[in-house]
Order: sequence, then structure tokens, then C-alpha cells
Amino acid sequence: MLVVNEKQIKLLYKMTDAIADITGILEAKEAGKIDNPQRTVLDFPQHSASALYMPSADLVSEVSAVKVVTIFPGNPAQGKPTTQGVLLLSDATNGEHVAMMNASYLTRLRTGALSGVATDLLAKKDSRVLTVIGTGAMAFEQVLGVLAVRTIEKIILVNRTPQKAKEFGDKLHAFGVDLPFQVEIDVAKAVNQADIICCATRSNDPVFNGNDVKPGTHINGVGSYLPHMREVDETTVLSADKIVVDDLAGVKHEAGELMHVAESGKWSFNDVHAQLGELVVGKKEGRQAPEEITFFKCVGAAYFDLAVAKGVYVKAKEAGVGIEMEV
Repeated sequence: MLVVNEKQIKLLYKMTDAIADITGILEAKEAGKIDNPQRTVLDFPQHSASALYMPSADLVSEVSAVKVVTIFPGNPAQGKPTTQGVLLLSDATNGEHVAMMNASYLTRLRTGALSGVATDLLAKKDSRVLTVIGTGAMAFEQVLGVLAVRTIEKIILVNRTPQKAKEFGDKLHAFGVDLPFQVEIDVAKAVNQADIICCATRSNDPVFNGNDVKPGTHINGVGSYLPHMREVDETTVLSADKIVVDDLAGVKHEAGELMHVAESGKWSFNDVHAQLGELVVGKKEGRQAPEEITFFKCVGAAYFDLAVAKGVYVKAKEAGVGIEMEV
């Protein structure tokens, strides 16, 4: 078994690789070649924490994977990361377990890639201002995903702690993102200036007012992943011209903002315009008019992790990276 750590993955595998592999797995899903059982979520209320167990199989490439991710919001106070994950990749022709890899970065990367694909299909081609609400670990790859598909000229950063937003902007610069960034305390101002909004928070309450969203804006919502979480408000859901989701089965059980509006009777999951894969293969249209407000809701699914893990494994074998271990 090949063991690959996060540092090795970062050196080997980039956002452009992830976008290509995510596009491929979406095409395979639309062709009915992906087996993706619903993930199991274990909650630990005393810690406001969760553990997610996510299996999947690609019947074309004949590989399978199981990812285990734990999310413990109190960990930073103990000097530990909030999100920790591992992924086991297996050969589906003979059952051999071929690789084990750190999945925390992969999770962030595949989520950023999904937003990149969605942004490419839904955001205006001339989008120039990106507003990021929530500047935690998940947000960094959100920015990279958008930058891979749009020529952004300005980034506006919003965080409950402005210093954390400033540190996030400095991290972008250190990474090589040579764009001006602005830390904005007034959320309404940040939203009203945006052509693209990325939300990556675990908030139980909406983080912006949908009335502040200007026509033509595209929104990526990736932070909330449990029924009680709602980082995007009812106004946004009801006013969006197109709502696209990463995986319809998943959002019906996990997308709190959509579940809430559906339960109110003001909206229905039948109103979802498309799954992202349907846009990728051309079954449904993406943006059709400059003034449309579009909303991409992503809760994640195991086959997205499988896509990037398979890509990492191929690159690692080619480059001779990782440690071979017997299990």
C-alpha cells in the first residue's frame, strides 16, 4: 500500500488537476457509472463535532474508496486542526488496498474544484470582484477554484474576526496570488460589490442578507453540511434564478438552508435547476442571462473524493512519491 501525506499531495497535485478530475467524475456519474451510497454522519453533541464516513466506487476505472473525516470545531484551542481525514483507495478488480492518504487537504481541494467548475458554468464571464465570507481553512481552495476559471481583480474578505481575514489575505499573497484584497467589516457592502460570493462557514444562521445581492451575482455555498446549518438565507434561495447542487440526494438530507425553505412550503427541491453534472454534460443550461442570480450549493459526496484520490495515486506512482507499506 502506498501512503501519501499532505505535503506530498500539495507538491504533486494542483487545482487544475482537481478540476479536470472532478469534471471527469461528474461525467461518469451522469453516465450511471458511479456507486455512491449515502454517507454516515456520527454526531458528538458534547463537542459540537461530527465524523463522516463516505464510501464510493467508480465502475469505469474499477476503483473504490472510503473517506473518514472528523470535524471538531474546538480543536484549534488545543493546537489541533478542526478537520482531519484519511482516505483508503482500493482496486475494485481484486480488492487490493492500493493507497492510504491524508484527506483533509483533498477535501478542501475537491470542494474548491467543485466551486471552480460551478463558477465556470454559472458566473458571468466578466466577473471581477470575489467576496469571501468565512476565511477558515476551507475558504483558501475556494478562492483558488474561482481564480482558476475567472480573471478576478479584487478580493473582499469577511470574517467575524477581521484579523483572521487579514491573515488569510496575507496567506494568499504568500502563496503567489498577486491580487489586492480588502478586509470588510460591513457584510452588506462586501456582498453588494461582489460578482461572485463564496461562503465557507459552519454557521447555523445566515451570514448575509439576500436583499444585498446584486443582479448577476453567482454564489457558492459550501460551508453548511448539516440540516441545522444555514449560512445562506431564505431570501437568497427564493430570489435565485437558478439553484444548482453538487449531488441532489445529498442536499436533500444535508443542505440546511434548502431543507429549511422546503419545509416552509415556499420552495421545493423540484425547483432545483440542475445537478452540476447535468451542466457539465450539457443536459441543462448554465447562465443564460447577465442579470441572473445563481446559487451553487455543495455538501460533498464520496465520489468527488474518489476522483481526486485516484488522480493523486496516479501522479504519486509516476513520480515515485510516497511510502510503500505492507498491511
